[in-house]
Amino acid sequence: MQIPRLHPDTIEEVKQRVDIVDVVSNYVVLRRRGKDFVGLCPFHDEKSPSFTVSPNKQMYYCFGCLAGGNAIKFLMDLGKQSFAEVVLDLARRYQIPVQTLAPEQRQELQRQLSLREQLYEVLASAAQFYQHALRQSQGQGAMQYLRSDRLLNEATIQQFGLGYAPPGWETLHRYLVEDKHYPVQLVEKAGLIKPRKEGNGYYDVFRDRLMIPIRDVQGRVIGFGGRTLTDEQPKYLNSPDTELFNKGKTLFALDEAKAGISQLDQVVVVEGYFDAIALHAAGINNAVASLGTALSLEQVRLMLRYTDSKQLVLNFDADKAGNNAASRAIGEIADLAYKGEVKLKILNIPDGKDADEFLRSHSREDYDQLLANAPLWIDWQIQQILKDRNLKQATDFQQVTQEIVKLLKNIVNSDTRNYYVSYCAEILSLGDARLTPLRVENLLTQIAPTAATYSQPVPIKRSDNTRKVSQIPTTEKSLLEQAEALLLRIYLHCREQRQVIIAELEERCLEFSLSHHRFLWSQILELIEVEVDLISKLQDRYLELGEDVSLISHLLHLNEINKKELIRTPQVVQAALACMQRVLTEKRYRHFFELWQETDHEAEPEKWESYYKAFYAEKLKLQELDEQRKFSLTDLV
Repeated sequence: MQIPRLHPDTIEEVKQRVDIVDVVSNYVVLRRRGKDFVGLCPFHDEKSPSFTVSPNKQMYYCFGCLAGGNAIKFLMDLGKQSFAEVVLDLARRYQIPVQTLAPEQRQELQRQLSLREQLYEVLASAAQFYQHALRQSQGQGAMQYLRSDRLLNEATIQQFGLGYAPPGWETLHRYLVEDKHYPVQLVEKAGLIKPRKEGNGYYDVFRDRLMIPIRDVQGRVIGFGGRTLTDEQPKYLNSPDTELFNKGKTLFALDEAKAGISQLDQVVVVEGYFDAIALHAAGINNAVASLGTALSLEQVRLMLRYTDSKQLVLNFDADKAGNNAASRAIGEIADLAYKGEVKLKILNIPDGKDADEFLRSHSREDYDQLLANAPLWIDWQIQQILKDRNLKQATDFQQVTQEIVKLLKNIVNSDTRNYYVSYCAEILSLGDARLTPLRVENLLTQIAPTAATYSQPVPIKRSDNTRKVSQIPTTEKSLLEQAEALLLRIYLHCREQRQVIIAELEERCLEFSLSHHRFLWSQILELIEVEVDLISKLQDRYLELGEDVSLISHLLHLNEINKKELIRTPQVVQAALACMQRVLTEKRYRHFFELWQETDHEAEPEKWESYYKAFYAEKLKLQELDEQRKFSLTDLV
């Protein structure tokens, strides 16, 4: 569902009504410590609690990984949801009326929300019906199939909510419409029944099939997959696209896998429902299934929310059909992989087996070993190119070379391309190291002009008229960052110093140099009238604008060291300002000094003298600033 921009009143009411302790305690065991609560951080592994929740500030902060924010930010990071999605969910939970920024969109949004809630309810009822039917006499065949053919235990059957659709044409229809009194149009919109082509009435979409609920990332049923228990075609039947379900935008078992994906920093993608179920049953809990379709960009982006390294392993059958499926899946995300935005690997199980078949005769450790040995996507493509080819035969050698060149042309990252040029050149040299440089040259010639030069880095020639670019050295940049951060922290946490800081910055004509500090200061100035809850307002502004708050989150919270820094606040303010001014003055001093050195005294005496006066004036300013800094900033930070 496309969520329109929400009205600020709705956002504000959600923030006012939501209690952060109530929200966080659903995911973290919290214990009171003084005014605050503490617990183990859900964003990184730790043994001693460094995660704090402040009811007074309505904020959380982890002193271990520096994660921090309000209740909305917590749910955004934990569930990898957008700002609007979290606000809507909280509004539903706390029964807050939802308004949109554009009044004409309000009624349509309310209608969509109401329809979606009703669809969730109908689908949940259908799932319960199928689960009940599985345990009746008519479901014995389906249960036997799960236990004997798929070797699933009761815990796994319940975990995935597996069920059975009875063979009758109107069994589910009668249950939902006549017994549960759901409107027939609503049941149709849920994708559970269809109108008859001839005459009146409806018939069940799923009949005499093993039923597999498809859930969204929050664990709500949005559709079903049905596997036939007879020779009926198709073998697998999915729900049609509905308001809730879109096959190309959904991943089976992601609700079960998201925690494992985050923990292992890797997602395993298989083709079938039972491949994913078998992996989870074996304890491999970072697996999802693609619902029998080639992976779409929407599916890839959905799963990559949960892995920082963007590592994705495609596990399709090792037979020709499986390789074709892998190729199709890769085709959708080729650009991301070629650019290096996705770390893509291919896992082909030997003997053409799928994951479910493999695990029936092998252990989890065996599968883990296959995962560890899975080649990167480009290496896998090279393997496919070389498969059943004899490079000692001229025809095969020529065909392999052409296909390798075509592959190398697609690689955008120059470092990656150069690596594979060398790697492929070694393969084409057939073990003769003397031929490798020649093969490298041949490959580069064929992939030009697409490829960048492979050779050693080209030195930059400096002419006599070329001037060096003046930059802040690393040590000074670090000092400048500390000074700016300290000044911003004082502004945020010491209300009495705010006017002093603004006045001093204006008087000294100083601006923040680092982009994330500059952006924070711009947001502070826009909220200049806010005296109370400034930090909370800033967090909300960052979330609404989609900005990365992690760069400045350490400024929003005080630890014991930070508190000590603020004891001598007036002196610290002056030292920080002097430090900022000194770094910039030092930069101007070097600039004018270099110009003076490069100017010919005899050819351009006036320029020479003006540069001399300029750098000398900056030198005097540096001396004044050193006097002004009665103590070193590094002593404070």
